[in-house]
Amino acid sequence: MTAIRVLLVDDDPLVRAGLSFMMGGADDIEIVGEAADGGEVEALVDRTRPDVVLMDIRMPTVDGLTATESLRRREDAPQVVVLTTFHADEQVLRALRVGAAGFVLKDTPPAEIVAAVRRVAAGDPVLSPAVTRQLMAHAAGSAAGARRTRARERIAGLNDREREVAVAVGRGLANAEIAAELYMSVATVKTHVSRILAGLGLNNRVQIALLAHDADLLEETDTP
Repeated sequence: MTAIRVLLVDDDPLVRAGLSFMMGGADDIEIVGEAADGGEVEALVDRTRPDVVLMDIRMPTVDGLTATESLRRREDAPQVVVLTTFHADEQVLRALRVGAAGFVLKDTPPAEIVAAVRRVAAGDPVLSPAVTRQLMAHAAGSAAGARRTRARERIAGLNDREREVAVAVGRGLANAEIAAELYMSVATVKTHVSRILAGLGLNNRVQIALLAHDADLLEETDTP
């Protein structure tokens, strides 16, 4: 079994030590490096080739948002999971919009952080629909109407089946669940997801979910 290579980025050495300790006991995870600032990340990624980067948002010189955006532009981009102390924070939402695969709270139980790393390494987002709605509500403001219009214009470029898949992704469904609900094979779902990502210029399922939320596509399917 190939270990998941993880890079830790946080300006607090105690946080890094705690994360390293809690994940070091997992047989399938290897901590390949640590950084105290976002400015160190690019060079470390070049040297250590991580699969997943655990990225703090608030750092003194180069913040996690800037570092995440820079990483996600790379052809060989690792997955990024944002570390934060807040459930609803505009900077977390911005990190997700530029390509982070999800976020975990710093006080999350160790087993859940390990599980989050495994999910992201497997290509699944670490973000529930309820948390997405909370983040969207937190960031809603005067720009919400313009964002909705832009999102709907982008969604209009999808065909009907792709739109259905995008809505299902926004609801947090896994590929197998989408396949069952829409009466298609898992392979076909994966093909639709890939086409949505390519057609809309997105790089992961979290961004599909955020676009679906921006366009208000989930209002009829959300449960109270």
